[in-house]
Amino acid sequence: MNHSMRRTLLAATAALGLGLATAATAVPATAATPAQQETVRSSYIGSPQEEANNKAFFAAVMKSAQAKQAKSPGLQTVTVTYDASQAPRFANQIAQSTQIWNSSVRNVRLQQGSNADFRYYEGNDSRGSYASTDGHGRGYIFLDYRQNQQYDSVRVTAHETGHVLGLPDHYSGPCSELMSGGGPGTSCTNRYPNANERSRVDSLWQNGLSAFAKQGALAKAY
Repeated sequence: MNHSMRRTLLAATAALGLGLATAATAVPATAATPAQQETVRSSYIGSPQEEANNKAFFAAVMKSAQAKQAKSPGLQTVTVTYDASQAPRFANQIAQSTQIWNSSVRNVRLQQGSNADFRYYEGNDSRGSYASTDGHGRGYIFLDYRQNQQYDSVRVTAHETGHVLGLPDHYSGPCSELMSGGGPGTSCTNRYPNANERSRVDSLWQNGLSAFAKQGALAKAY
C-alpha cells in the first residue's frame, strides 16, 4: 500500500521516485496488465531506494511547510497543506485520512488549500499506490484504482499520507501498524496509526529536519 503497498521505484534521476520532472507531469496513467497487477497484489518488498525516496518526500514536504510557518513565528503546530483536486474519486478517502491523522498527532496538521506542500493524484499504475517527490521541493501521493478496490481504500490513503509525515514502510508488521501497508493482506482494514507511529510523527515534527537527519534510516527504528 504505499510507496507503497508496493511500488518498486525506478532508479533516481533528476527527479526522485519516478524520474519525472514536475508534479504536474508526475502521474503515470498506463493501465496495468493482469500479470502486473498480480505483482502488486502479492509482493511487498522494501528496498534502500524506496527508503531513500520516502525520506526525500518527507524532507521536501517539511521544508516547504516550515518555510511558510516561519512567516508566522510562535505557532506550535506545523500546518501541511495539500491539493486533492487531481484525485476526485478519492475525495472521501482523503478527507477521512486527514481526519485520522489530525486526531492522532498534535505537532503537525493536514489542511486542504492553495499553495500546497503536496498533492494527491489518481489513476492506474502497475506499482500500486505510492508517495514520491518531484525533485523540486514538492511531493505527491498517487492512488491506484485497482489496489484501492482490493484493499481498504482509507487504509491505503492514510498509509500513503503517513509517508508525508515521515514514516517508513514496515511491511512485516502486524495489521495494527498502519505502515505495514499490504503486508498483512487484504483482510486488514485498520486505518489508524498505532501509538509508536503517532509518537514518531509528533517527535519528527516537533524537532524538525535537523533531528530527522540525526536519526538516520527511519526504517531501522522499527
